[in-house]
Order: sequence, then structure tokens, then C-alpha cells
Amino acid sequence: MPALSIEPNERVTFGIVHEDDDLLVVRKPPGVVTQPGVGHEHDTLLNGLFARYGARLQQLGQKRDFGLVHRLDRETSGLVIVALSATAYDGLCAAFAAREISKYYWALCHKAPRESSGVIKRAILEEERRKDRYTAEKRGVLSSKGKPAVTAYRVLEASPLGALIEARPVTGRLHQVRLHLDSIGAGILGDKLYGPTRTNSASHRLALHAHRIAFDHPVSAGRVDVRTAFPKDLRRVLRALELGRPDLADQDSTDDAEA
Repeated sequence: MPALSIEPNERVTFGIVHEDDDLLVVRKPPGVVTQPGVGHEHDTLLNGLFARYGARLQQLGQKRDFGLVHRLDRETSGLVIVALSATAYDGLCAAFAAREISKYYWALCHKAPRESSGVIKRAILEEERRKDRYTAEKRGVLSSKGKPAVTAYRVLEASPLGALIEARPVTGRLHQVRLHLDSIGAGILGDKLYGPTRTNSASHRLALHAHRIAFDHPVSAGRVDVRTAFPKDLRRVLRALELGRPDLADQDSTDDAEA
């Protein structure tokens, strides 16, 4: 077997929500970086994927990002699509470029925005700020000099203590959901990079979960619509805000191993 470009690490766990011959939809835990980089060469989701699918991902090569067609922030949990074939990778990339893949996030926010639903259209500029002499931190800034960014949202439930919002980013800019919700006064709990200071410690981690993804299969053309349960580690925060679980309220939700 040829040497693998990414070191396999079976200690990096993930859930498999959908699997077929051409692609996977996996559930990334919070706190796990999606792909290797400085300081995270061995403990990323891709390292975990290589422990199980290394031969197939190696065949895709670096040119096709070893199957990764999109990413989630380290702090964000939820669904990630991974291609297992070149045909699937190319088709999924084209679908993302054409904005034909729908991604839905649950966000626990410190309050509801003025409007219960809407579309946020505010351009985002990506900046890099040095943390020390060896590493730099990327962050987004709302700026007319940035790239167009569009997020649809709706408030699912609100209480005097906070709000549960579903966000659907149409574009895929850096930290888009976090920046856009903060811009309408609904900063996400546990967000130490954006949002009001008082919300930084309101959750043990960023209260953002990519709970649903829907797209046409790039090979079979059948519809793939995958959903997850509300993450276990955020249910205590949800109860503290006196809000109900959205996955239990939605009669269309599919069963999930977490439920």
C-alpha cells in the first residue's frame, strides 16, 4: 500500500450519518479542526477519516483536498460532506459554486433579533492577524471591500433568556453565520471571537451546530437530505434558556443516534 499523505488517527472520532460508494456525510464533534494545519497536524477530522478511508481519500489526492469539499470551524459541530470518488468531488464542488447545496445551522443566541425572519446581505472581508511569531488567526470583518455574503434566518423559539435561531448561509464566507447573526443583535453564545463580551462565557463552547444538509447526489442524482439531533453537549444550555429541542418539535426530523 502506498504511503498516505495524511497521518491516520483512529482516536479522532466522528459519526457517519450517510454513506454510499461515492460520498459520506459525517458529524464532526466540536473542538475538532477539519483539516491539518499549523498546530494540528495529527488530530483533525481528516486524520480520523484517513484511519478508515485512507486508501480512497489518498487516490483523490491533494488536488481534490483528499475529499473535503467544505469545512466547519473548529468550535462548530455538525455535518460535513466528504467525497470518496473524483466524480463526486467534482460534482459537489460545482454544486457548492452554483449554491445548490443547502446547509442549515442551529444557533443559540443571547436574544432574538428585531425581525423574526429575514435575509442578511453584508459583505465579509477575510483578515489575518498574528497571534504570536509562529501563528496567525483568520477572522472575518463586515466590509464593503469584502466578498458578497448572504444568510437567511428564522427565529425558531425565544424566551426572556435567549433565542434559538436556524440560519441558512447561501454563500460560504469565513465565520459567516457568526458574523451575520451578531450584526443583527443576536450574537451566538460562547463565541469568543465575535459578539458581546457578556455572551463569551454563556456557553461552554460555541453554541452553533450544522444540523441539516440537502443536495442532489452528484452521481445518482437522487436527493440526499440528512439531519441530526440537537447535540447532547448543548442541551443543558438550551434548557437554561428555557427553550425546547427543535429536533423533537420538527415532525420531519429523522431519528439519530444521539436522540
